[in-house]
Amino acid sequence: MNMKLVVMIPAFNEEKSIGGVIREIPRKMKGVKKVEILVINDGSTDRTVEVAKEAGAKVVHNKKNLGLAKTFRNGLDNALKMHADIIVNIDADGQYNAQEISRLIEPVMKGEADMVLGWRDVLNLDHMPLQKKIGNKVATFVTRMISGMPIIDAQTGFRAFSRECAMKMNLKGICTYVQETIFQAKYKDLKIVQVPVEFRKRDGDSRLISNIFKYAKNAGSTIVKTYRDYEPFKVFLSIGGVIGLAGFGFGFRVLIHFLKTGLVTPYVPSAILGSMLMMIGFQIVIFGLLADMIKNNRESLDEIIYRVKEGNYR
Repeated sequence: MNMKLVVMIPAFNEEKSIGGVIREIPRKMKGVKKVEILVINDGSTDRTVEVAKEAGAKVVHNKKNLGLAKTFRNGLDNALKMHADIIVNIDADGQYNAQEISRLIEPVMKGEADMVLGWRDVLNLDHMPLQKKIGNKVATFVTRMISGMPIIDAQTGFRAFSRECAMKMNLKGICTYVQETIFQAKYKDLKIVQVPVEFRKRDGDSRLISNIFKYAKNAGSTIVKTYRDYEPFKVFLSIGGVIGLAGFGFGFRVLIHFLKTGLVTPYVPSAILGSMLMMIGFQIVIFGLLADMIKNNRESLDEIIYRVKEGNYR
């Protein structure tokens, strides 16, 4: 087995650490014939690009600072253009141990996984701030509940992808990719394997994720939108059902009174509100049926995009 490995590193103003990350990446691994390092420069204003090139990496550029999600997406596209058989994503801050890449890619090389997540023992990390621990666990819990997959660390940025998996990723998020890739793997029948990895203390603050609260809001939005896109009928049926049941609750009281007295007069507002809520609930369920039809069309488009990638990246 002689595979080509591309290690991609999204980077924004990481001149102090990126050189060390690149040099730490093993160049010889069992079953890997060639290792190439790809840095995706997200509009850095320091010497990130120069340091990365000096350390032996190929660098591609975003024309301006686009954020983590778009930078990751550009990295996948460029890694596929480089004819990667396996793609590893690692952060530029040096917190992940690049020497563990060989262990990370092993399940992909054995054909046991399409995506490998390097999970961190978050609760036992003394150097991770409490708010980040809480945020990680909340995001992981929500991802696990929605995806139905036993994810240990949904936020990890240390991941390996098979070529097939990378080509099937059709990411739309604008802030982060971490949850969306998991959801797409689940709905596209891709196998995820998780392996424990080291997570070291970093110097300074994260530059790709500079504001944890803004990141949490955007990540939450990505989770909700992704679930809506892949399970539209469930989402609209739940919303419409709750509203419709509330309307039925108001209307039931009116109906009981009418059956007893033959009058509606004391409950006219309840009758109007109940009728409106039931109609709105019914309409939302109809929207769910339409959204489900649109989802089926999107799945066909995803397959077309995959076939186009297959031809372009051959």
